[in-house]
Parts: sequence; C-alpha cells; structure tokens
Amino acid sequence: MILEFIEENFLYLHPGYTLLNTIVFGIILGLAILIIIRMFKWLQKDPGELLLALVPFIFFGSSARALVDNGLYPLTLLLVTPGLYVLTGLITITALLLSVFMEKKMGWDYRYTLFSLGSFMCLFNLVMIEHINPVPLLQILGAWALISAPFIFLRNKWWLLKDKFNLSVLIAHLLDASTTFIAVDFYGYGEQHVLPNFLTQMVDTAVVMFPLKITVILTVLYIIDTSVEDKTTRNMLKLAIFVLGLAPGLRNFLSLIMGS
Repeated sequence: MILEFIEENFLYLHPGYTLLNTIVFGIILGLAILIIIRMFKWLQKDPGELLLALVPFIFFGSSARALVDNGLYPLTLLLVTPGLYVLTGLITITALLLSVFMEKKMGWDYRYTLFSLGSFMCLFNLVMIEHINPVPLLQILGAWALISAPFIFLRNKWWLLKDKFNLSVLIAHLLDASTTFIAVDFYGYGEQHVLPNFLTQMVDTAVVMFPLKITVILTVLYIIDTSVEDKTTRNMLKLAIFVLGLAPGLRNFLSLIMGS
C-alpha cells in the first residue's frame, strides 16, 4: 500500500506534478541546498563562480529528457523527474569534487575542469539528436529575445539587474517561460506544474508565464540580496534558482526543436 503510494506520487513515469509531490520535492530540494551550502563552505568555494561551469551539466540532463520525449532514449525512472534530477545532481557533485581535487594537486582551475567534464558528458546526447525543426527553434528564440531585451538594455538602470548573476537567473527563467508559451499556445502541449497550469487554464494562454516569472524571480532575487548576508548562502540560492529555470527551459526547447 505504502509502496504503491510512493510509486504513484513520487516515482512515476507519467508526466505532471501534483500539489503533494510539488511540496515534497520542494522540501527535499531545500534540504539538498542546505547540504550543498555546507559542502561549498567546506571546499572554500563560491557557488557564484559556477554559473557557466554548470551549464553543460544542465544541458546533459535536459537533453537526456528531451531524447526520452522524442523516443530516442527509453522511458525509465532514471531519465524522468525526479530520477534524472538526482542522477544529474550526483554526477555534477562528483565532478565538482574531482575538479577541486585536481586543482589542489595539479593547479588546474576547477571551473575549467568542471566545464570540460560536463561538455564531454554532453557529446553522446548531441550525437543522438537526429533532427532539428527550425520553426519552433525560431519561435522560441524570437519570443525569448523579445521579452529579454528590455531587461538587458535597462540592466544598468536598476541595481538589482546590474549584478550579472541576477540578470542570468532572470534570463534563464524567461527561456523557460518562452518555451512554455510556444509549446502550449502553438503546439498543444500542457503545463505540468500546479500553479502555472492553473493560471494557464484560467486565462487560456501560457503568455501568463511571462509576468508570473518576472514578478516571482525579481521579488525572490530582491529578498535574497537584501536579506541574506552570507555570500555562500546567497549565491547558492541564486544558483539553485538559475538551475530551476534553465533546466526545464532547455528540456522544453530541445524537445520541441527535435520534434518533426
């Protein structure tokens, strides 16, 4: 009975989230972030230094999920949520620890080593991509550029966005919003997350994702910058938010452009 409940609500192959597993996954993520913050303090490294170095690992996880969506990889628990997040997270942490070790032993900058390891991991996924559809590619990039441009051009007018880290976090979530908008409004996809799905159905368009993302992300970044004094904690929170925007954004983007 309990095993069936866990399998149905937390270890499942069907798409979508419920209020229950959203809350549970959120609690688990929060605990994981606390552990990772302690890890960074032990390593004496700043999470803010890893913004670019982690992009290949995010691409690895997102592209693997997109390949599952398009039938090029098998549908297994390790290649869907939450298994894929756990797998990618453990691989990333292992690569980070190895990179820091190599820096101490060989003097190599751990960020470059980490980026190289992640890029190598992506090669097989890239080889597996058989087709690129230019129509959704241009639609998504166009929407993303249009909605991101004002924030990029006006970044020097507002202290919150002068920080490149903050701007990167916002732009990552705008990619997620752009892919959701194009997928739902133009290709008949459904939003899987609880609150966005409710709002999308209420207004009958996923364009609501843009004001939702902008409002929530800017508010959270403001709270973090004005309330969290510890630099490691502050940057780890931002890094986690960055991943939560870029990972689904890349997954949706790749899933759409790989479709026929």
